[in-house]
Amino acid sequence: MITAFANRDGTAQRIAAPLRDALWIDLLEATEAETAQVAAETGLTIPTQNAINEIESSSRLAAHHGALYLTMPMVSHPETEPRSVSIGFVLTQERLITVRFATSRVFDHFMEALNSGDAVATCSTHMLIGILEAVVDRQADALEHVQSELETISHCIFSQDMAAASGRKKEDATLRSTLITLGRVGDLVSHIRESQVGASRIVPYLETAAAPWLPKDLVPRLRTLRRDIASLNDFDTHLNDKLQFLLDATLGFINIAQNNVMKVLTVASVVGIPPVLIAGIYGMNFKSIPEYDWAWGYAYGLALIVVSGIVPLAIFRWRNWI
Repeated sequence: MITAFANRDGTAQRIAAPLRDALWIDLLEATEAETAQVAAETGLTIPTQNAINEIESSSRLAAHHGALYLTMPMVSHPETEPRSVSIGFVLTQERLITVRFATSRVFDHFMEALNSGDAVATCSTHMLIGILEAVVDRQADALEHVQSELETISHCIFSQDMAAASGRKKEDATLRSTLITLGRVGDLVSHIRESQVGASRIVPYLETAAAPWLPKDLVPRLRTLRRDIASLNDFDTHLNDKLQFLLDATLGFINIAQNNVMKVLTVASVVGIPPVLIAGIYGMNFKSIPEYDWAWGYAYGLALIVVSGIVPLAIFRWRNWI
């Protein structure tokens, strides 16, 4: 699908044709025919999906025949199933072309802002910086959501309810759910960090490569964008540390629960040894065992078995082992 915007009286307005007049052309899951149409009308080479997915710095940041070819990963569907998708940018002094192979709320909201007049973009670089600012804002919102989720998890696993549920099915279910949530959050944070790294590379490269035709009013915005990315990197590091702490704590609770089970089994086996030994002795069929002739021999044997089981329990209790 092709979406194009052109500069009309100082504002960006959506157009259908001709594409050579467009200030920004967005290709979303474009067909070969649409890609060829844009390439023919703009005279620019449109990167393929394989080229956009390249991870080398030389592939993600390049300049050819006066055009800048930039790529960066972005997070798709962060609330449900976060995954990383690469976005391609082709920037010249006249226009910006974006190449996408997955939907993105960042682009949808930016287009809505352009249509409503809330976003002002009078040149191609304005468009690119506006998109990068929207990406950084989206990353900030996602990290704030991650922080809220981690706070909820922290309150859950360190609450008194968790201590009261020790050794119960509720504890097992809570710890299992916590591990799943931490895994999903960790996956989201890693995708956000990858996107931040891509944005942090594009901004200084843009300042240098586009310096001859970069509008002066965009220089402060680029500096602010760089500071915002740096602050998000610091916040991301803090969330990673907290995530690792909560993961270690959850695994620690799981180990404690497993140790409690093993302790119960150990106590049961130790307590059961003396009664089994006594029952085994009196279960031997020898005439010389004197207790067989006692009137209270059976009661004596039962009492001895009970006492031999109670004594180890009393010792364990006295030593605070149980």
